[in-house]
Amino acid sequence: MNLRNYFFILIFLGFLSNLIQTNFYRTEVITQKLNSSNGQYVVYDLYKPKTANSKNKAPFIVVVPGFQRSKEALSNIAIELSRRGHVIALIDPYAQGMSSSSLSRRAATTEGYGMFALIDSVYDNPEYDFIDKSLMGSTGHSMGGNAAIRGANYFGKQAIKNNIKSKLHSVYVSGYVLTLTDKVLKDVRSNIGVSYALFDEGAFRNELSGWDAGDMRIAPESKRVINSIMSDKDRLSEVELGKYYGDIDKNNLRVVFNEALLHPFQPYNITATANQISFFDKVFNSPIKLEPYNQIWYWKELFTLISMVISLIMLIPLTKFFLSLNFFKSLKKSIPKPLPPLKFDGKIIFWSIFLISAFVACITFIPMVDIAKELFPDAANRNLTWFFPQRMNNSVMLWATFNGAFGFILFYLSYYFHGQKKGINSKYWGVNISVRSLFKTVILGVIIFISYYSILNLIYFIFHVDYRFWFMGVRVFQPEMLLVLLMYFPLFFIFFFSNSLRVNGSMRFQDQSEWQSRLIAGFANSLGLIMIIVIQYVTYASTGTVFWTDNWLSVNLLFGIVPMMFILPYFNRIFFQMTGRVFLGPIVTCLIFIMILSTNTVVYLPIK
Repeated sequence: MNLRNYFFILIFLGFLSNLIQTNFYRTEVITQKLNSSNGQYVVYDLYKPKTANSKNKAPFIVVVPGFQRSKEALSNIAIELSRRGHVIALIDPYAQGMSSSSLSRRAATTEGYGMFALIDSVYDNPEYDFIDKSLMGSTGHSMGGNAAIRGANYFGKQAIKNNIKSKLHSVYVSGYVLTLTDKVLKDVRSNIGVSYALFDEGAFRNELSGWDAGDMRIAPESKRVINSIMSDKDRLSEVELGKYYGDIDKNNLRVVFNEALLHPFQPYNITATANQISFFDKVFNSPIKLEPYNQIWYWKELFTLISMVISLIMLIPLTKFFLSLNFFKSLKKSIPKPLPPLKFDGKIIFWSIFLISAFVACITFIPMVDIAKELFPDAANRNLTWFFPQRMNNSVMLWATFNGAFGFILFYLSYYFHGQKKGINSKYWGVNISVRSLFKTVILGVIIFISYYSILNLIYFIFHVDYRFWFMGVRVFQPEMLLVLLMYFPLFFIFFFSNSLRVNGSMRFQDQSEWQSRLIAGFANSLGLIMIIVIQYVTYASTGTVFWTDNWLSVNLLFGIVPMMFILPYFNRIFFQMTGRVFLGPIVTCLIFIMILSTNTVVYLPIK
């Protein structure tokens, strides 16, 4: 299939995704920006159903993604709530996505990640005459859920002080119960829905331990939510899940749900989504009546997943196109001979290196998380900085740098003690290149990167969708992220180039099928990280508490990294086969994959 066909497929998939996102054009979706305070700003997508107007005012709900998430990650919630006639503001939290950083180191707690300012702005702005300002709410997952309950507390205090109703009529708290305390709840004057995953990996931080920690029937956190509206004689010893307590008109309605899910997958579950829909159906009497299980969001997830896969595959014909141009034709070299078939001693060395690499990758990830806190204290403490400002990405970078360097060492030792005795030399590796060709290779890599993101930006401009599946996404970015990319690229490149050298210089053998060679390389590059996930969740399944508690969020980050690590050798091999050299693959993949990582994590850049 040629490049043009890939492009048209992406356009078509963008069109289908946009159909779902706009509820078949019954909802207008536009990006807006609110200048909040202290030079900060919040970027959000406004989902406005066509049924909402000055004569038919609609409820208003701010959707707040959690830590490490941008607005697109919770578009499913915005789609379903807007289908039911609610006006939705889906925000990029401070220091995430397109929004600015915050001067507060506790932005979710003190500012609701920008939600407080947005509620105030909409409430006071006469331009929002299509919103029923007596029916304003907020929902969020994880730290977004914390933002929601903190908003109920913040606006509740205002209501008590001014003897008025709270601006936040109702809030839905998903995936977070740590701040469901008496101190927070006593000032809340909003209806509250709580949804918590029964198998939430972070439940070890809750008041109960083991499997009981996530059981919202008996959890002190959920009982406090209900008992905060009860008289002493009516206080509950066990919560009935899904039962509504209290009175909507008094803004003290309470309900608790407890889906049998893991923390990162809770927002992308039909039952959990239906529970949230039913809550807002009840408290806001949704203008458009649809059954809670009448959902379409997952079709957009399917279309954008296919878009992500197609976009990456499209790198192959895109590269072939540029290599056909006269300027880059000279980069096409013959593919070096594969290595001779492995004998018994060679197999022992190969599989020993395979296992050692995986073991080292496994045992070094969590220590690098701790080392990153020491080397990059500003980012670790959520202070604004230009010096490696990505708190979570810093640990991944250190891990990649160490394991890339370790990979070089293993590659050399294998050659020194075994390969050269078998007649292997650098001609097998595809490393011989002139300065002129290397310069052209760098230019080509940059052009491919620009072309890839230019197509994404075009699709986003036309259809307001990117490439993603759940929390894994290829998204557009602001210009400042190019500086961040340049900052992180050199150290990450050590890993990417090491992988290309090993995949193409020591893992290609005569009489071995290409699919088998690539599959082995994929597991070789990702097995160490897979082992971390296995250890974490086998321990959790056995004990009710995850193995790594201090850095459990860093382990969760691996759900998005492992797929990239697995497919990386495939691309390095394909680019090698197109050029006969090991350089173009790591340049292209490092630029694209690191931009993907960088735009899907918190970044504490100074406010302009």
